[in-house]
Amino acid sequence: MKPRRWIDIIWLALFWAAGLSMLVILLGIIGYLTYRGGSVLSLEFITSSPSGMPLGVEGGVLPAIRGTLYLVLVAIITAALPGVITAVYLAEYAEESKFKTMINLTVQCMAGVPSVVTGLFGYAFFVMCLGFGISLLAGGLTLGIMIFPQIVVTARDALLSVDEKYRLVGETLGVSRWYMLVRVILPQAASAIVGGILLAMGYAAGATAPIMVTAAVISANSSGALLEPVMALPYHLYILFTQQISIENAYGTALLLVLLLLFINVITLWLRRGLR
Repeated sequence: MKPRRWIDIIWLALFWAAGLSMLVILLGIIGYLTYRGGSVLSLEFITSSPSGMPLGVEGGVLPAIRGTLYLVLVAIITAALPGVITAVYLAEYAEESKFKTMINLTVQCMAGVPSVVTGLFGYAFFVMCLGFGISLLAGGLTLGIMIFPQIVVTARDALLSVDEKYRLVGETLGVSRWYMLVRVILPQAASAIVGGILLAMGYAAGATAPIMVTAAVISANSSGALLEPVMALPYHLYILFTQQISIENAYGTALLLVLLLLFINVITLWLRRGLR
């Protein structure tokens, strides 16, 4: 066998090993969480409120599930549309200029800001300056700021990945840029844009640092009122584990959170295939 063939086989084996290692790590995490917290995860755990003294040693996580979903909903409502509009501007309308470079650089820098710093900004601006207090609105807006650059980057890259020949044909035929965008470019990129938004939802659902100082509390009904604090799965897990309230319930909450994120990712893949 020729040396070049051996090199190809080695590289292929490395690629397979890299992919399989990720799968093994993920299965290892789920397996360990199932081993430690699987016995806790039940319908009663999902549909009941935490109880006992200290709070959380018994009962379930229903208010934390509701609070997490409300936080993600507010974050997506506030970040998705501005993020997609910014991506459309960068990919389709902005000419090469210092202004475009500055916006791209700003988005990249925002994406690299640690989530705890975003949380501190949310506390200073939404909680203290605007007077929202520790509330669903303050936490949701803070999460919206956190996922905004992720939505912009994924949507921008999705638009730029559309074959350039569509734009060239449109220009040749004299079709307006807006018509090409709405009827051709956006439908071509829709699956990747929606997938990016759903991944951003998963990112927001699992974030702890931004909501610790803006929205989450140890106990709340999580009714959905915008100016009231909420419980959230990541913060509830953090409290259960760090305060040693119930390690078993902490692992059960962690397993539930991982399964929720996996569900979002499966929906993302399904939508991507369905919209192609």
